[in-house]
Amino acid sequence: MSTTKSVHRSLAILSLPRPVPALITTAQRVTTAMTGNTALPNPVPTLAEVAVAIGALQTAQSAALARTAGAVTARNDRRATLVGLLQELRGYVQKTADADPENSAAIIQSAGIAVKKTPVHKPRVFGATQGAVSGAVKLVTASAGNRASYDWESSIDSGKTWVQLPSTLQAKTSVIGLAAGTTVLFRYRSVTKAGVADWSQPVAMLVK
Repeated sequence: MSTTKSVHRSLAILSLPRPVPALITTAQRVTTAMTGNTALPNPVPTLAEVAVAIGALQTAQSAALARTAGAVTARNDRRATLVGLLQELRGYVQKTADADPENSAAIIQSAGIAVKKTPVHKPRVFGATQGAVSGAVKLVTASAGNRASYDWESSIDSGKTWVQLPSTLQAKTSVIGLAAGTTVLFRYRSVTKAGVADWSQPVAMLVK
């Protein structure tokens, strides 16, 4: 019996708050976590650049609170600059994590950034699974592309003889009426405009 498993890619999620004080706190947390971090040795942009942007935003925020003329516009510009740098930093962390999938979540978290895991399904391979009722089996394989059809066969004598099953236009089919307790072999081949492919390696299924 063959099944399709899934792996997970850890994604660095940098949810930046809109209020300037909270943004500054977030930026400081990230830069502190990445300072001297051996898992992230060469940040892009540099932490020094981010620190300068944090300081510039702090100064601009103070001026805006003091209602200095033009300070709000300047503060917003400094905020946009810092946000851009933090997003670049998140990209660097993601790239580093992707290069080490087994430790990707730990690498992202070590940067003071949240992790989101998304399922990434491996390419579909030919496999058989138990159907919804006794004596039923579901077969599924990878698509051979547009305008392809699929021939299916089964064998109950270890591949000595094969019985043709109905062809399909989809890369899957269901077989019913099989004897419970019997081990059945299944195989398929695709038919495309390029011609008829060879029969696949058979997969075995103990029918329930």
